[in-house]
Amino acid sequence: MATAPWFVISPSVLLSSIGLLRGPDKTVPTPAEDWRKAIVDVVIPAFKEEDNIIHCLASLARQSLRPRHVILVEDGAKDQTVPRAREYAAAAGLDLTVIERASSIGKTPTIKRQAREFDSDVEFILDGDTFLESPDYIARCVEELYQGVGIASACGTILPMRPKDRHALAQTDAFKLWHGAPAYDDPHARRGALHSAWWWITNIYRECLYLFLQRFVYKGQMVFFGSITNPVGCAVAYRRKYIADLFDHYEPLFGDDLTNSEDIFIGFALNYEGYRNIQLQDVQARSEEPEVQRLPRQIYLWSSSFLQSCYYFDALLRTPFKAFKRWRKTRRDKASGEAQRIAEMRKIKEQYRQPFGKQYTLDYGRPIGWAMFLSAFEKIAFPTALVIMLILRMWEALAVTLVAELAVSMTVLFVVSRGARIATVLKGIAITPLRYGLMVADTLTILRFATDLWITGNRKWRK
Repeated sequence: MATAPWFVISPSVLLSSIGLLRGPDKTVPTPAEDWRKAIVDVVIPAFKEEDNIIHCLASLARQSLRPRHVILVEDGAKDQTVPRAREYAAAAGLDLTVIERASSIGKTPTIKRQAREFDSDVEFILDGDTFLESPDYIARCVEELYQGVGIASACGTILPMRPKDRHALAQTDAFKLWHGAPAYDDPHARRGALHSAWWWITNIYRECLYLFLQRFVYKGQMVFFGSITNPVGCAVAYRRKYIADLFDHYEPLFGDDLTNSEDIFIGFALNYEGYRNIQLQDVQARSEEPEVQRLPRQIYLWSSSFLQSCYYFDALLRTPFKAFKRWRKTRRDKASGEAQRIAEMRKIKEQYRQPFGKQYTLDYGRPIGWAMFLSAFEKIAFPTALVIMLILRMWEALAVTLVAELAVSMTVLFVVSRGARIATVLKGIAITPLRYGLMVADTLTILRFATDLWITGNRKWRK
């Protein structure tokens, strides 16, 4: 999800602000394909999801656009995930195919194999610990996916799964198809007070983080560039052919070692080809978050994958240094009238249209490369600045920085948290110590990445 630490006084936030003020591409798209005719298959990677799988499947049964097939890939856990899934699918009329592995091999092979072995137009990935809260989640993703051939992935807003969200879904008619029970005894409610407390802390932290990132930073990127750096991989629709082509190209180079988080690598690779990853603000899903003591591990996976993808797709990061070259090309095209002639001849209109292909990226970069460059810069620069202030005992500068950062971040949260502004701001203040504490974990991730790159030479990056 998060490809950079959450701090507000940063170039990325300035970039998103400019994007929101500047406004979107005003081109009215004229899609060549009807999204309603698209064949959609849902792939559910699952490992030890016996407590979540019914929620996941019930949310599919409620969708206005029902998938053709649901493929559940059980990654070697050998628990009750598969029996429960089969029982529910039979009751709900879902066309369920189950693939049971002898041992765990991860999510990357799941996405790759289903992209190659099935013939759907859209491969929708839904993690076993995630459910679609909006009944039109799939329909909206597919609709937007087909607004242009340059759109390769689409996802909605992802928020933490809270006990009350699980309870609300359990009250729906779709969920009650399982056992036909009038009430659901949620195993999450039996975890015990301590586990519930750890989970509650994580949910507060992640709620504030996700609101800030998705409703401000990512929204600004979408308006400015028509893309975000990578889709949120727990509930995302891909154009299956694009993903199959991606694996055909990168599997000989990396095998299944597509960094420590496959969705970040995939997002970078799609941007590298000139495709776009889009995020919708009007539909949302809920995903189970780890307990607070497991957060450093997850931050390591996300943050290291971002750095690893920056290493592999460094041409995207060099975009700002190619701005003058790209500006000169644009001037030449306008002077020759070539750009105008192409625009007039083009019958199919598409927002944020750009040439496809790696060579264009190497020569001119991509607009979204600005966001990637600034995210990488601030990921390293902000913790470094704080460390320098601590070492030099610049207490006044440190205090001013932290107070200003807190004030700006709370202002942003207040603006984006419609319907619960005061409560969200109070949560944001409460989790500030945790937020800064986790920045230490992110700094260690940077050091570990540098060690992998320049000392050990270890490039076997895999989740």
